[in-house]
Amino acid sequence: MAADATIIPTTKQAPACWGRVLILGLGKSGRIAAHYCLSLLGKRVDSVRIAAGARTKEALAFAHDCEQRGAHVTFDDSRVEGSFDVCIASPGISEFSELYVSARAASREIMSEVEFAWRESDRDSRWIAITGTNGKTTTTALTAHILQQAGMRARAVGNIGDTCLAAVMAHDTDVYVAEVSSYQLASTIHFAPNVAVILNITPDHLTWHQTHENYVAAKFRILANLNQTPGALAVLNAVDETVRARVRTLAHATEQCGFAYIPVGTAAGLAGDMRTICGSENAAFIEGSDRWLTVALAKEQHRLCRADDLLIPGEHNVSNALAAATACIAVGASDDAITRGLTTFTALSHRLEACGTIRGVTCYDDSKATNVDATLKALAAFSPRRPIVLLGGSDKFTDLTVLVQEACRHCKTVVCFGAAGERFARAFADAPLPVVRAAHLADALDAALDIAHADDIVLLSPACASFDEFTSYEHRGDVFKALVAERAQASAKDHVAQVSADAPAVHESVENQSAHISAKNQPTQASAVNRVAQESAEDTL
Repeated sequence: MAADATIIPTTKQAPACWGRVLILGLGKSGRIAAHYCLSLLGKRVDSVRIAAGARTKEALAFAHDCEQRGAHVTFDDSRVEGSFDVCIASPGISEFSELYVSARAASREIMSEVEFAWRESDRDSRWIAITGTNGKTTTTALTAHILQQAGMRARAVGNIGDTCLAAVMAHDTDVYVAEVSSYQLASTIHFAPNVAVILNITPDHLTWHQTHENYVAAKFRILANLNQTPGALAVLNAVDETVRARVRTLAHATEQCGFAYIPVGTAAGLAGDMRTICGSENAAFIEGSDRWLTVALAKEQHRLCRADDLLIPGEHNVSNALAAATACIAVGASDDAITRGLTTFTALSHRLEACGTIRGVTCYDDSKATNVDATLKALAAFSPRRPIVLLGGSDKFTDLTVLVQEACRHCKTVVCFGAAGERFARAFADAPLPVVRAAHLADALDAALDIAHADDIVLLSPACASFDEFTSYEHRGDVFKALVAERAQASAKDHVAQVSADAPAVHESVENQSAHISAKNQPTQASAVNRVAQESAEDTL
């Protein structure tokens, strides 16, 4: 059996036979690709070779199962030998690594699991692809939530929830809402969604991409094949400088780009209307003093809800909501369903998530803020209140100048922790606000609580990756929430113990003074004692 490029007519672009398949890496996407291709072995796949990477216990167990099903598995490869018709590459393997470069040379095509899944998906299915440095997961989840409110069979896939291929294999989805990373987009060839959303592009993942220019180019690959999809739409956040530059290019192009586009906001902010600024045919913006989310698309204007009606905090989430609403309009959701979805969606874990109160100090988990831009948005979301912010973790070595400036504007104190803590503390050395150094996340929380007063905010928004102490930002956030819960419980117990110790003295004082207190004042004195007990019980709860 040999590769057969004849496209199966019921799919987007799946060939009759993939031929010899190479799978690069056994992460989440590599495992599902291996499982799927082995299910096609002898039918639409000739052979499966897996370059599995490191010998972890989990990888060894999965590899054994794959070998039982007919795959050839190798570990610890630095290069790939042989010849293959297609390579499905894990997003964890940089396109500049020796392994990736050799795999590309050995394969007729190399692609991400996202592209592979898209090709295998039903011809009539629709895809909304969402990318950006920050906000991808929230916008993806919100978009899927709205479409489900509209009665559509929609699913959030990609970096959130199921892999794209697992969702395609289930055959129960009509609209795939895919969160796609720069890693995945770097290995796309023909991927052509119905709607492509770019939320923002700021410096990140420089180790994987080597340069910011490579990172930007990977993000914009989401637009590369839109002109191959009839009626395709690009949703572009024009508040972001890099994305706005692409809007200008599209607006001033002498030739039609082959797809429609809609800018969200302008350089002046979300209240700006790009139809008046640069002559765009479409625009999404915030309208009027009541700040209505408004989308003007294909000569129709959709007034959806007020920004204050959203349950997710921060101006950045207003932008995310506009992008999600626009994508949903593009695939046929009604205004009523969109409004219902916008006003019922709640924040995801680890994204400005209130996670407990200790002695009147409210703690927030924003562990998903793994870069400077995400932390800047978090600080702005609390204005005019000034949180004590915890910064640090695994350093991405991005420039901290703007972070220092904005922290001085928005923060009460900065606590620097983890592997990046020393560099962050040096960056704040001349800043006119208190800076505390802590070794680990637990120490940082305790340091913040030591200086916090009632009604203060302690915010974990680290501007760093998590891998110095944790396996992921989720792990870091879960640990932070557990630490907050432990401190809250200990504080409540201390308070109860203190009240119990003070109660006899209070009771004796009341009895000794009873002869000198008028009858009408006696209930007031008793109420004071009762309130102490009630507050103690509430704190314990």
